[in-house]
Amino acid sequence: MSVGDVLYVVAMVLFAYITFGIVRNYYKNKFDDAGRRIDDKEKD
Repeated sequence: MSVGDVLYVVAMVLFAYITFGIVRNYYKNKFDDAGRRIDDKEKD
């Protein structure tokens, strides 16, 4: 494997890790611990 291939693999792993973190944070902030949407609580 050349240096470019190694850098490409490292970049893809970092991209996947960062994307997973963003998606996890988005859903953690949107739902409470019981799995109910936080948005729906404000309507009640």
